[in-house]
Amino acid sequence: MADQRELPRRPRLLGGTRPTGEQHKATTFELFFDLVFVFAATRVTGFMAHEHSAHGLLQGLLLLALLWWTWEAYTWLGNQARADEGVLRWGTAVATAAVFVVALAIPESWHDVPGGLFGPLVLVCAYLLVRVVHLTLYGIAAAGDTGLRRQLLLSWASLLAGVPFLVVGALLGGWAQTALFAGALLVDWAGTFVTSRRGNWRVHSAAHWSERHGLFVLLAIGESIAAIGVGAGGHALSVPLLAAAVLGIGVAVCLWWLYFDTVALAAEHRLVRTTGADRVKMVVEAYTYGHFPIVVGIIVTALGVEGVLAHADESTPLGGFYAPALFGGAALYLGGHVLFGNRMHATVKVPRLVTVAVLLVALPGAIVVPPLAALAGLVLVLGALIVFETRQYAQQRQELRQ
Repeated sequence: MADQRELPRRPRLLGGTRPTGEQHKATTFELFFDLVFVFAATRVTGFMAHEHSAHGLLQGLLLLALLWWTWEAYTWLGNQARADEGVLRWGTAVATAAVFVVALAIPESWHDVPGGLFGPLVLVCAYLLVRVVHLTLYGIAAAGDTGLRRQLLLSWASLLAGVPFLVVGALLGGWAQTALFAGALLVDWAGTFVTSRRGNWRVHSAAHWSERHGLFVLLAIGESIAAIGVGAGGHALSVPLLAAAVLGIGVAVCLWWLYFDTVALAAEHRLVRTTGADRVKMVVEAYTYGHFPIVVGIIVTALGVEGVLAHADESTPLGGFYAPALFGGAALYLGGHVLFGNRMHATVKVPRLVTVAVLLVALPGAIVVPPLAALAGLVLVLGALIVFETRQYAQQRQELRQ
């Protein structure tokens, strides 16, 4: 449950905003904001399943990147000032509606349906509105902080530099749109990363930062559970279908365990002990950028689980679309963990790196085996990793959880 107290209570600033402190945690309004991203993630998974191609998968990844960058931006804002106070509440409400419009436009993001508004341009305009509202609110919340306001001006430059790419891409469609959207993201992400090294961002609450990202990972795992229901939709109950559903839940449990059992706790403790510019650097590298492959890995794995459920009764091979999503998504998820751990603790989680290699080696086999066997194989690999780490690091795990 979100902590509604702010200790000590800090004075309100311009627009009724109230700065956060070290004790700040996620507000219920931020959790409300997250709900539209659950819907958006479901739409992206459905989009990739409908496209059923490598290009469609790439398009889905670009959409996830747009959504992630939007959510991450408002997480930074919520760490600077309370999201449920003053003008930030109203601005975030506008952003919530705009993100929902982005989600509604996802099925038409590359292929406009005649007879209505031009889908790709609707998506771009709604996305830009979300970003403009964010930077405007951040400027208000940064009142009196010259260094942070300077950083926000650089963020405005990165965003505006990518606008022509997004607009022209939406008008052109096809591979040109894919390339231009990727270019816009590259400009924005790279520009933000390079300028962030100046150390002008602020991270007031380590607990808020860790909690917000943990909640988003949890929401993404929820999408993997929703994918089970989507894949099973329209199919009569059968033993293979029920077995696939149970195995799908097993995958979701493994994804949860691998992040929340110790990883999230250890990272929060490390972040609490770090201050100043080192904390900002850690957050930028490990959370803002390092969590993206973790989240994408979950969503892509969910796509693979959905495909298995849709073909659970079949003895034909899983094939070259859903098998790479299932095993490649899990490998990306664990690879994100390796990157996250390296940025947080300057170490490499060798068991997880080895498991990434095992999943990639097993991928060709997953393509040619029946769907149920491929899903069982993934649960076996992830379960073996959990058992090994639980035994290997039993003492450290106990100390951390105490």
